[in-house]
Amino acid sequence: MNHAPVLSSEDILVRPQQTPNPMAIKFVVNQELKSEGKATVDSPADIPEVPLAEHLFQVPGVKQLHFFQNTVTVTHNGELELEDLVEQVVVVLKVNIPTHNPDFGEPETKNQRPDRSTMSEEQRVIEEILDRTIRPGLQADGGDLEVIKIKDNEVHILYQGACGGCPSAMMGTLDAIQGILQHELQNPDLMVIPI
Repeated sequence: MNHAPVLSSEDILVRPQQTPNPMAIKFVVNQELKSEGKATVDSPADIPEVPLAEHLFQVPGVKQLHFFQNTVTVTHNGELELEDLVEQVVVVLKVNIPTHNPDFGEPETKNQRPDRSTMSEEQRVIEEILDRTIRPGLQADGGDLEVIKIKDNEVHILYQGACGGCPSAMMGTLDAIQGILQHELQNPDLMVIPI
């Protein structure tokens, strides 16, 4: 009989990383936190089957969690000193990851990756461009973006994780996204609108 090894908190390695958003910290863990897709969570009620999220929201000032592969990005309101926040989040991760199930689903009505086979050709092309050029950088910084709609030469996006509320996401990153899409689609009039 083959049993998976039992993890203890000493087996869990957590590395906090600053993000471009001063109110978000990315925690890289040596264990998988989300096995498939991503999940942006605004309250523990969004995913009641994930005790790890419930415990992270008990840390004072935690406003949002963004799970992706072996990372969780914690957006906070500054209630705690940064050092204290990091210390408390690391403790919660080390204590809860040994029993954490990374196969949890996404919150209802949020983060549902659209079925690209039902998208228009324009939507599929834009998603492919974003996957190839923009998303890897955003994900490396603990964030992401979702295309909400494409209409009348406008691409409406929603920033997720560390990108939500980040000053650089509303300026330089937005300009870069718009410039890349305008260039790749050969459409200088295309506008990217954050919502």
